[in-house]
Amino acid sequence: MAEENKTLKARCAELERLLDKAREEAKYYQQIAKDSGRGRLREIDRLSRLITERKRTEEALRKERDFNKTLIEASPTFFVAIGADGKTLMMNKAMLQALGYDSDEVIGTDYLSTFVPERDREMLSEIFRTLVKQHQPTLNENYVLTKDGRERLVEWHGRPIFKENGQFDFLFGVGIDITERKRAEEERKKLEAKLQQAQKLEAIGTLAGGIAHDFNNLLMGIQGNVSLMAMDIDPTHPHYERLKSIEKQIQSGAKLTSHLLGYARKGRYEIKPVDLNQLVEETSETFGRTRKGITIHRDLAEDLFAVEADPGQIEQVLLNLYVNAADAMHGGGDLILKTMNTTHKDMKGRLYDPKPGNYVVLTVTDTGIGMDRETMDRIFDPFFTTKEMGRGTGLGLASAYGIIKGHGGYVDVGSKKGHGTTFSVYLPASEEKVQKAVKNAEKLIKGTETILLADDEEIILKVGRELLEAMGYRVLTVRDGKEAIEVYRKNWDDIDIVILDMVMPNMDGGEAYDHLKEINPNIKVVLSSGFSIDGEASEILARGCNGFIQKPFTIKELSGKIRGILDKE
Repeated sequence: MAEENKTLKARCAELERLLDKAREEAKYYQQIAKDSGRGRLREIDRLSRLITERKRTEEALRKERDFNKTLIEASPTFFVAIGADGKTLMMNKAMLQALGYDSDEVIGTDYLSTFVPERDREMLSEIFRTLVKQHQPTLNENYVLTKDGRERLVEWHGRPIFKENGQFDFLFGVGIDITERKRAEEERKKLEAKLQQAQKLEAIGTLAGGIAHDFNNLLMGIQGNVSLMAMDIDPTHPHYERLKSIEKQIQSGAKLTSHLLGYARKGRYEIKPVDLNQLVEETSETFGRTRKGITIHRDLAEDLFAVEADPGQIEQVLLNLYVNAADAMHGGGDLILKTMNTTHKDMKGRLYDPKPGNYVVLTVTDTGIGMDRETMDRIFDPFFTTKEMGRGTGLGLASAYGIIKGHGGYVDVGSKKGHGTTFSVYLPASEEKVQKAVKNAEKLIKGTETILLADDEEIILKVGRELLEAMGYRVLTVRDGKEAIEVYRKNWDDIDIVILDMVMPNMDGGEAYDHLKEINPNIKVVLSSGFSIDGEASEILARGCNGFIQKPFTIKELSGKIRGILDKE
């Protein structure tokens, strides 16, 4: 019994031990379960936060992508992406609209062959290769083609885009359409060049006019003395022909100064309605007799408008153009002269802006050697000539240009080396009818009246006095405008006519005339100048001055001018 109790206690103790162990293991596993649940919750929480952050990042990226896309699509700037294979990957709305395409028409197309003019493709392809090779952005200008074949000039900022492994991915280009800006810049440059040319021509014209004025005064001194000597010599005297030869040389000198005055736009003498066809026929017939190797063709409009012009000056223009054409046709050729009516509307696209109205146009075309662009740019410059030394003054076309501009007209020139030249002369049309010219017989007419001669040149005063006295007149002389007023105020009852120089010190002829007119409203005045009637002289004539005579003049011309005014009722 005792042994059984002992055994039972031992088993109870073992069971108790095993039960304690089970309890310990239960607690262990309970703790493990508890700790595992907390970790899993932490892991789940961490994953949840990562997912939320990723969603936020993706949303931010989406918003940024949408924002950038909106900017690109709304921008007036061009955006384009070109793949490594040369295909168009993307093109924004502004570029699509400018080129006239829809998006589905351009995606996947070969960029160079579709959007770049053939002449520029090789050059642009080389730029692409260099850009990729150097891994650097680039700046260049090139033309892009629109769907209908027009060209737009674009300033491009190109940047190559590479993958993470360094391999080229695509080229991204940002462009600005500078077509209109370039056009405006070219127009501005043309206007600046035109202004510079006008300023240069104006400066040279002023110089040329001053030289011509002084030279005419010198010629007047020579002409006056020759006229006085010729009056006292019998035509049979051996010196008489020498004097006539000197007069011819004076006329040649005066013709040269008329070229200068024409270039300076101070060479218009007598403006009246003129039949340009008649001038072309007469001058071309005369010219044709001197150049037998040239065949002249005339195509003259029958209903041609009259033009307000000085016939002598226009004849000079025509002859200068004929000579220029003939010199360009070595060994002969064809000279084609054509006239027609036109309007300012048909004169668009020129460097000048013609005044509205009707015009008469004369074209002078030759079959000569033509000109290059450099020569055409200088063809109207004074003293510029392509002829060898001694064969030309370089004033012919310059004076022609000045004369036409002085008449309110325009001159165009078109030429190509080896293909002849065409000059187009535009003159404003006149509504007045052409009057037939009446030529007066040239003879010396004498008188006995009193004349006041005002000139600042000593030689002009001396020879002028002697010429007038040789014609029977009584002469008073003064050296400037102020002196002329003083002498006239004291002697105006006795003075029948005043010969007044235009350019004098202290007071010029224009101001002096106005003061003389105040003293005697019925005063008779002849203006005299080395300049021509254009400009200030014509203004004084409009204020009531009686006449104008240009130096150098002969004694017969002077006598005719004086008597024409004195004898006029």
